[in-house]
Amino acid sequence: MSTYAIGDIQGCFATLQALLKKINFNRRTDTLWFVGDLVNRGASSLAVLRFVRDLGERAITVLGNHDLHLLALAAGATKGKAGDTLAETLAARDCDELLTWLRGRPLLHVAERYAMVHAGLHPAWDWASAKHAAFEIETALCAPDYVTLLGNMYGDEPTTWSAACAGAASARHRFVMNVMTRMRVLTKAGALDLKFKGEAGAIPHSHEAWFDAPSARTTDQTLLVGHWSALGLRVSPSVVSLDTGCVWGRTLTAFRLEDRAIIAQAAVEPAAATGRD
Repeated sequence: MSTYAIGDIQGCFATLQALLKKINFNRRTDTLWFVGDLVNRGASSLAVLRFVRDLGERAITVLGNHDLHLLALAAGATKGKAGDTLAETLAARDCDELLTWLRGRPLLHVAERYAMVHAGLHPAWDWASAKHAAFEIETALCAPDYVTLLGNMYGDEPTTWSAACAGAASARHRFVMNVMTRMRVLTKAGALDLKFKGEAGAIPHSHEAWFDAPSARTTDQTLLVGHWSALGLRVSPSVVSLDTGCVWGRTLTAFRLEDRAIIAQAAVEPAAATGRD
């Protein structure tokens, strides 16, 4: 009985299957944790969604920015972006069923020694604040007027937690979603900068990686994240970053929670043609 956390899949179904074969995944006894971004950029988002959904309780996934983008597209809350590969999913006979399941996934999962979120947690949050912030979004996503939440999530403001708390609920929700699904770096003053997508060595001197900022949280849990493909694999006692750029032709990585073993599978699919996000 093993639990594996797996980095951003982004529609790379063949590579996922190759990785599961490599780790000898047993769907009767093993559990898979997915750090978000099941879909988009890769060619087989529909197959990934169906597979993970059909794993039932053997799979836990948190929402990533691409998963939220799919939900917003389906709801008519936004328009498609260059590089999107979501048409097959949106046209599928079981699209509504799959997206209802996806909309019910959490932003933050916490279990004993580990926690999981797609991008990260703001250093100003203690664990109670982080859990409350995630729960507020999760509740809104399951509410009848969830389309309003999805329509309001686009944009880079506010950039600080204090400003988010002082503003309307829509501003606070946007800040929380940006932190949990898009964040990579902060200014030294603690403000979000969502433009930076480069490697750790290219972070400006005025900025720092979010996990390097002084944090209000204790290290009771190791936080498992994805999203930052240019960062790649990073393993520390407090944070394990698992987006190793499968969709960009690199690898898909699994982290076994019981012994912190790393298992990597080279990408099977051709690299996506555009961008890094």
